[in-house]
Amino acid sequence: MEEIAYGCAGVKAAILTSNIGQTPVIIAGNEQQQKKYLGRLIEEPLVAAYCVTEPGAGSDVAGIKTKAEKKGDEWILNGQKMWITNGGVANWYFVLARTNPDPKCPASKAFTGFIVEREWAGVNPGRKEQNMGQRASDTRGITFEDVKIPKENVLIGEGAGFKIAMGAFDKTRPPVAAGATGLAQRALHEATKYSLERKAFGVPIARHQAVAFILADMAIGVETARLAWQRAAWMVDHGQKNTVMASVAKCHASEIANKAASDAVQVFGGNGFNTEYPVEKLMRDAKIYQIYEGTSQIQRLIISREILTAATQTN
Repeated sequence: MEEIAYGCAGVKAAILTSNIGQTPVIIAGNEQQQKKYLGRLIEEPLVAAYCVTEPGAGSDVAGIKTKAEKKGDEWILNGQKMWITNGGVANWYFVLARTNPDPKCPASKAFTGFIVEREWAGVNPGRKEQNMGQRASDTRGITFEDVKIPKENVLIGEGAGFKIAMGAFDKTRPPVAAGATGLAQRALHEATKYSLERKAFGVPIARHQAVAFILADMAIGVETARLAWQRAAWMVDHGQKNTVMASVAKCHASEIANKAASDAVQVFGGNGFNTEYPVEKLMRDAKIYQIYEGTSQIQRLIISREILTAATQTN
């Protein structure tokens, strides 16, 4: 993920988001579901997508309006999702929908996770969104109109969706952080190369402390972001709960990517503000890292809650 994002964060998003779509099935799917839907992605060059965000529900997942009603051995899905990466090209989606209409029902029991196939009747992706950055990524809204879902496409069971959706993030946020780190690394390399070529006051601008210190700060950010995502991923590999570290890595790397991209534009000066040079794209691509897969503010909320919960239990 880091190396692909070094080349293009948009291409990285397209590949990574298939991973995000798969993860609920990896952690919660039964053997039959895994063989059928994960198997497809091995046998053919297909991708999946993660359908949770809606026009009026992003960070507030509990505010999701898309609903599924049980009728016999099927569920009938209706609603609209938004900002779905791979929305127009995915073979199937993980969809989170409200299955308990009671507004007082806690989120932990109100939602169910479904596997929905792109070709089913009533699944309607919208137009490709024209975003500021990461334009290689196919991002769309999707409307579900009376989509019939067989009962065997429910993950775990009714009411388990919220836990599945949130549990997936612990495993998918480290790769997102890796992508942000890759972008920051690219920014550092481009700024370093340019600073050795561009001259001011008779010497390469890299020889001026004002520029050299910018490069040093960029390197500090890249190395710490890389250590953060590697630790978060290591914890997953070793079966450890990594909720805090996944959010630390995602939040830190996202902010490092934005700072590194902005600093690279500064090192390039006027040229950095021009599309003929590479760093303006890095700056556009970087911003979404602070928004998708949970905003930086949501990461801080998760971290603080986990810390306070642990402290309360200790006391």
